[in-house]
Amino acid sequence: MTGGVRRASTIHLQFGSTQVPLSKSIMNRLPAIRPALVVVAALGLAGCSQEKVEVKDIVRPVKVVEIAKANDTRELSYSGSVRARTEMNLGFRINGKITERLVDIGQRVKPGDVLARIDPADYELSVKSAEASLEAAERQVETTGLARRRAEQLFARTFASKSQLEQATLS
Repeated sequence: MTGGVRRASTIHLQFGSTQVPLSKSIMNRLPAIRPALVVVAALGLAGCSQEKVEVKDIVRPVKVVEIAKANDTRELSYSGSVRARTEMNLGFRINGKITERLVDIGQRVKPGDVLARIDPADYELSVKSAEASLEAAERQVETTGLARRRAEQLFARTFASKSQLEQATLS
């Protein structure tokens, strides 16, 4: 070849620092691989055989007993009703959700013992609502008092009529 690029006629494989020509490697190993491939194919076909292997069942002796009603048993049947020894009707002054039960079923209690605690959220809201209503009523009383005093002053100066004064006094 003249003045140009020199082409390699074989391809090399590099394993670490060793280079092996590919064409020589395959050609050299092909005769050695062929018998191994035949053995692998034969073993694969042998593993696919359809032979059935008989499995023998293991016989284990067991004792068999027939269930029958015994002659010496008695069956008794009674009718009746069940009642508690003591019963208490309990009434509560307030309604609400029970958050904590302080006594167990069957436990003895004395008068005045706390049996349960009720969720106070509803009653706290009721108290806040009542306080807000009270404050609004107090403001209404103040407003009505101011309106009455103003009507009295206007009536004293003859700027308001007697009916306006009476209306302010009544409200």
